[in-house]
Amino acid sequence: MRGSSHLAIGLITGVAIAGLAPSIPFSLAGIALAGFSSLAPDLDHPESRLSKRLGFTQNYVRWAFAFGALALAAYAYFQTRPGAEQRLYYTGALAFGLIGVGMQGGSARRLALLFTGLATVVAGLYTEQLWLSLLGTFVALAPFTTHRSWTHTLWATALWTYIGHLADQHLGWRGVALYAGGGYVSHLLADTLTKSGVRWLLPIPLCFRVPLISTGSASGNAMEVGICVGYALLVLGLVVGHMGF
Repeated sequence: MRGSSHLAIGLITGVAIAGLAPSIPFSLAGIALAGFSSLAPDLDHPESRLSKRLGFTQNYVRWAFAFGALALAAYAYFQTRPGAEQRLYYTGALAFGLIGVGMQGGSARRLALLFTGLATVVAGLYTEQLWLSLLGTFVALAPFTTHRSWTHTLWATALWTYIGHLADQHLGWRGVALYAGGGYVSHLLADTLTKSGVRWLLPIPLCFRVPLISTGSASGNAMEVGICVGYALLVLGLVVGHMGF
């Protein structure tokens, strides 16, 4: 399913939680969190909507490799004598330069997400916020997993919800776990409606699918729009009924 459809379904899920869940206050931030969480499983795909947004540092990654190449070459020229050692440094500089040039699109974005995630881990450790370190770990590792594998499981859903629970405890923002978990599971349910399905119970290779949608096709796109509209109308009706209008 397309990222825009996942986002729409996640936001609608956030509205449902805000309007129907007992003791959970209506929160625009919570609805936005549900939308963000609905995109999180696709961090395992370098071309996904969220990967592109969080991978904004990818150009800096390439520049970092270029700077590393120049630094190694300068060190070899000024600090080493001609010979095997200098040739080794020059070879290392060339390798860094070629890696920087060769990293385009997905590969650069993966490394950018890795560095972004590691920076978040460090920030969490420094501020003693476990939820932030776990979030950074997820962001750092997800891009290096196979698409629709580990991030599309019950275990990943539980982890993401637990991160929300810890954030709830630390920030005192009631409902974070429900908004985060609801948005995340909405993604898996939506992907279950595609022909590829979802292996919810990895490593058990059992694929769950209700093959209604062929992602990327005209009929599939129309089906996604229909599902989003129908889901929105259902949630609107339930929320209005719950509020007693």
